[in-house]
Amino acid sequence: MAYASKAGRARISSKNPQALAICDRCGFTYNHVDLAWQFDWGGASLINKRILVCRPCNDIPQNQLRAIVLPADPVPIMNPRTEDFAAAETDSITISAPTVYDPITGIPIPQTTTIVTQSGSGVSKQVIGNPTGLTENAIMPLFQGMQYGVTLNPVSVSSQSGTSTITVTFMSPGHGLSTNAQIAVQGLSNNSADGIYSITVTNPMIFTYQVNSAIPVSSLLQGTTLMVTALVGLPYDYDQIPLTGV
Repeated sequence: MAYASKAGRARISSKNPQALAICDRCGFTYNHVDLAWQFDWGGASLINKRILVCRPCNDIPQNQLRAIVLPADPVPIMNPRTEDFAAAETDSITISAPTVYDPITGIPIPQTTTIVTQSGSGVSKQVIGNPTGLTENAIMPLFQGMQYGVTLNPVSVSSQSGTSTITVTFMSPGHGLSTNAQIAVQGLSNNSADGIYSITVTNPMIFTYQVNSAIPVSSLLQGTTLMVTALVGLPYDYDQIPLTGV
């Protein structure tokens, strides 16, 4: 006749008796000395979960529950020499005159004069040429609590005859944009009007943007057109996205 031990997985010895215990996780009987406390990560240190478990049930502490401890900031150096980014990013327009030479030394006298605005800052030339580095990956989804990538649903997108102005019209007020806000548009009937642009708000129902070249007067909106709000970085001292193109 078979005999089923009630000791489960515990060892029974009359010469070296040891207490029995139940594993808190699987419910099998073991010797109490073979059970161990279950630890797990809680913040920056291990914490005792206060359950006694057998060896197969004893889990490895889960690192996803472990707090990330950031190292201290690097110690700053004495007398640093950083680049003057304002000067490096500024590209001023100048006017020039025929070269004038000093009558005695024969050394040419510089005749270049920098054009400045009323505030005294240099006038930067408009960037014209093939776009470089401006991709959909440059669009930020959120900045200072403002949501970008919001779909806009205009009722018409049209070009004006003989100009590079694109007019975007909505059914009712409430596009929520202001002048110099940015949009990304694709899928218009003329690809020259696709891209990422800064806008000029005419009224709560209409805004315009400028493309690089004149587009024949037409309705540009299609069923596949996608227009969303955008936020891309601008060159130093720029308020609008520079016009780009060939």
